Amino acid sequence: MMLKDSPSSSGASAAAPATPALLQVRDLIYRTAGIFHPDNKLRLLEDRCQKRIHALGLATLREYYDCLTVRPMRQAELSLLNEITIGETCFFRNHPQADAIRNIVLPRIVAAKSNLASPQLRIWRAGCSTGEEPYTPAMVLLEESQSYLKGWKVEILATDLNERSIANAKAGVNGDYSTRNLEPYFRSKYFTIEGSKLRVRHEVQANVEFRHMNLLHDAHVVFLTNLDLILCCNVLIYFDAVSKKRVIQHFYNNLLPHGYCSLAIPSRCSE
Repeated sequence: MMLKDSPSSSGASAAAPATPALLQVRDLIYRTAGIFHPDNKLRLLEDRCQKRIHALGLATLREYYDCLTVRPMRQAELSLLNEITIGETCFFRNHPQADAIRNIVLPRIVAAKSNLASPQLRIWRAGCSTGEEPYTPAMVLLEESQSYLKGWKVEILATDLNERSIANAKAGVNGDYSTRNLEPYFRSKYFTIEGSKLRVRHEVQANVEFRHMNLLHDAHVVFLTNLDLILCCNVLIYFDAVSKKRVIQHFYNNLLPHGYCSLAIPSRCSE
């Protein structure tokens, strides 16, 4: 049965009717994470479910739905959510955004908090994927740590629904694809070479805290208060209008009056 507040499937491209079990999985994901698969995207969802069915030695989608709902493995198997989120990211993915943060946003925030005895900067990167995007502002902030951010305490909270992405982010080891936009200056200053990969230096990682978080879990999000800057790119594209409104309201509530929120949606990493 379709959720009462799920997006309408009218106008979807013609395709073979979805099985009831697939629709149940679709609606469970929507209830759990706010991610909705319209009818013309159900093939992608089914393909990813089939990977888990094969891995678990199951025979049908119905059996898999039982794993997600009534079987003892339910909580662990909700890792299906890791299969339906896309970790397309790289360092300095959006150069204009990084420049604007460094040259416009941060100076304005500093000016607004200039009278504080113990100045603190709090940034939330919602949907951090494998870490490249929160590590990018961390490097930018380090560049200003001896100028207008001298003496400031800096905190960057990076959250994602995908637990494997969080684990990779904490490791801080990156290949050629995610580091291809790095300028030689940042590459040499903030990374060490490990074989064919680059590892983020400790001083970059020190200001970034990674957490597993579902943006629709109100009890988790509501406590992220007193934020100066929220960055959220390529996350809301997975949500329907109801879920988007809910998340954006949280962003609004959690920002300080002088705060900024960026919802930029670059389609791919710049080449």
